[in-house]
Amino acid sequence: MSLIDVRLSELGIVIPELVAPVAAYVPAIVHGDLVFTAGQLPMVSGALPATGKVGDGHGLIPAADAKEYARLSALNALAAVKSVIGSLDRITSIVKVTGFVASHPDFTGQPGVINGASEVLAAIFGDIGAHARSAVGVAVLPLDAPVEVEIIVAFK
Repeated sequence: MSLIDVRLSELGIVIPELVAPVAAYVPAIVHGDLVFTAGQLPMVSGALPATGKVGDGHGLIPAADAKEYARLSALNALAAVKSVIGSLDRITSIVKVTGFVASHPDFTGQPGVINGASEVLAAIFGDIGAHARSAVGVAVLPLDAPVEVEIIVAFK
């Protein structure tokens, strides 16, 4: 069992199966010693767990739920990375995380939502999980997803 597999087991985390693209792109691509993922939605077994805008109020997705969806999106991004490099043990650094939050116009908590992605990467990878990050509010995301996450990782 690999070191990352042991850590995932300790955390009770399962890297999901690779999510099929919803349009004309590949889930991840290698360039030099970097892997760039496409934006990953919080798909679970081929479906979104929720759709709509994130915010405070009736009919909106609460920030705490959206944070969990960012976590799921990051795990889907790791599945995309694994699909092109074979083993997550090859990762030497999580370089960058970019998170998009489909936000109600009054919602300004995008950084807290994308912490769901950052925190799970830190838990899995420790010091090499520290990364630069952007958390951006947007009007709408593909399939009306509440969040989307893409990552860039270095590997050996």
